[in-house]
Amino acid sequence: MADQSVGNGETVVFYVVLVDITEGCRLPVLRKNQENEDEWPLAEILSVKDISGKNLYYVHYIDFNKRLDEWVTPDRLDIKKLQFPKKEAKTPMKNGLPGSRPSSPERDVKKSLDLHVQSASAPSRGKTLPTLKRKAESVSLATQVTTATPVPSLPGSAEASQASVYPAMRDSSFSIKSRDEHEPLTSLTTPFFIASASSSWKNGTSSIQRHLIPPQPGRKRKSCGGTDEMVKMFQNNSPRCSTVYLLPGEDSQDSSDGIPSAPRMTGSLVSDRSHDDIVTRMKNIDCIELGRHRLKPWYFSPYPQELTSLPILYLCEFCLKYLKSLKCLQRHLTKCNLRHPPGNEIYRKGTISFFEIDGRKNKAYSQNLCLLAKCFLDHKTLYYDTDPFLFYVMTEYDSKGFHIVGYFSKEKESTEDYNVACILTLPPYQRRGYGKLLIEFSYELSKVEGKTGTPEKPLSDLGLLSYRSYWSQTILEILMDLKSENGERPQITINEISEITSVKKEDVISTLQYLNLINYYKGQYILTLSEDIVEGHERAMEKRHLRIDPKCLHFTPKDWSKRGKW
Repeated sequence: MADQSVGNGETVVFYVVLVDITEGCRLPVLRKNQENEDEWPLAEILSVKDISGKNLYYVHYIDFNKRLDEWVTPDRLDIKKLQFPKKEAKTPMKNGLPGSRPSSPERDVKKSLDLHVQSASAPSRGKTLPTLKRKAESVSLATQVTTATPVPSLPGSAEASQASVYPAMRDSSFSIKSRDEHEPLTSLTTPFFIASASSSWKNGTSSIQRHLIPPQPGRKRKSCGGTDEMVKMFQNNSPRCSTVYLLPGEDSQDSSDGIPSAPRMTGSLVSDRSHDDIVTRMKNIDCIELGRHRLKPWYFSPYPQELTSLPILYLCEFCLKYLKSLKCLQRHLTKCNLRHPPGNEIYRKGTISFFEIDGRKNKAYSQNLCLLAKCFLDHKTLYYDTDPFLFYVMTEYDSKGFHIVGYFSKEKESTEDYNVACILTLPPYQRRGYGKLLIEFSYELSKVEGKTGTPEKPLSDLGLLSYRSYWSQTILEILMDLKSENGERPQITINEISEITSVKKEDVISTLQYLNLINYYKGQYILTLSEDIVEGHERAMEKRHLRIDPKCLHFTPKDWSKRGKW
């Protein structure tokens, strides 16, 4: 309270209200967006600290990625719109038992009615008919088939990579029914027939040869229309566009085979979010110096507590050992003999090399790599038991040695067909094509092993975009390279696409749905590649300069089921 006298002898009393901003409070916080403009998103206060008598607040912006969390000063807070944390309501007690709610007449009546209905509908004691549950499951599966859903078992990020998402062109006269009205796409061995001209389908001419489709046993085949109708359909599309027909196979069933299931949470490195606390939600390292780069961590990483208060954490770029000062790093470099990651170099082309590192034989390096990776990966947990994993480190070579660019890890034995557990491109090398190169290399290893693979879920938002883009470009590359032979339409099945690319069938189907290529036309499933998709794919491939050369890969897979090889 403060007094101030005015000219007429009256005294005006001012009241200064001090607001105590505590952890859990929410309020708008000033920040710069990508266009360097001011914005005031809602944020939650996670921690408060006092430095030289001035408070600093660690905020998490609601509906923003955690890597944007930061310490802010009080002048960036909009205290007028402060929201205090809500107190958790205590659960009332009934009969002295905590957690049970007090009874009420309405609840008792409803409970008795439920029991009466259940006993009347049950065929016998101890048996119930799961009608509603089964119905709900079938509805959810149908929705997954009919909509252009994102990549299966991936977190719901609606963002799309510029190189991988192209809208499909549809002409008004080319009417395609929704797949809600027809049976779902189930058979993976059913061939895709490509309706083409007498010459190559890719170049296209006006002379269309009609391909007669033999009737399927036990199923009435819907009419596909006359030759004039087929010509009209191709005239509506550009000559560069193609249409791929999916004929119903004999083993087709109205089931959910091949449909992307719910996210799998059984991976070895999936983070258990139920154990998050206020410590792990906050970044604990301010800056990391790795070779010629200084990195700003995005997330928490369990480095030793005494190192978290340092302004800069120094890492040896070859063995990844962490040190507390520049002098300690210089002393370490005089004794460190490594100039490349430990392990076997299994790939080299130009300045790019890949090293295979066994988590059991090189435990110290593997643990240091996991600590560094955890600074930029939030969806995976960190295990110090690196024995069950292999690490593939990508490096760039110069006169000083092999500098780490990124890496991915994989289980030696995976029951879920995972070919990647964690994958990371370090921030200085992002947006330069190295992410797709890591993904392509993981699938090249799967090809040598003779398996199909999929990344462990959940993926980070950036990892999700990279995989979507890679799957889209790889599948479109195969579809556009198909050529007719002996005047017949080329055909391909989902199984064949999976075998060629080593991409798992569920990922192939979901990518086709994500790109909105699958349609239902006159009794058949077709894949329509519009001119927009073709041109967009060609532009994306022109920008993709880094590719894996299988001839430069020297890799022999091991049978890890024999414990003696661990």
